Amino acid sequence: MTTIQFIEGMDEEVTAEVRLTRSVSGDNGTAKFTFEKPKAFTLFEKSKAFRRDVREGITGMHMIDEEGEMISREVKAKFINGEPKFLEVEYVMKSRVEWDRFMRFMERYAKEHGLEFNKA
Repeated sequence: MTTIQFIEGMDEEVTAEVRLTRSVSGDNGTAKFTFEKPKAFTLFEKSKAFRRDVREGITGMHMIDEEGEMISREVKAKFINGEPKFLEVEYVMKSRVEWDRFMRFMERYAKEHGLEFNKA
């Protein structure tokens, strides 16, 4: 199974919008994920210290599949009118090997979650 987790053992049920950029040489790239009201927020909803709890409880985005795990620590919660609304994640690929590995993950993830690719 291909999954994304913000909290170990808890699969994220919200499907992200993903935007990819890649260098002309193909040697590096960036994926930007936006999750609207992710399941991970529900763990902290009743907390009076929601912002702190999110910051301390969500330490990364884990992309898990049959090949293993990739992690991004670049996770930011976005609040609108004081309410948690989005998790934004940036995953940087610094080589063609990392790009290819990420794309294999995304192909599996897209297939399992009904996503499709739209070229800009």
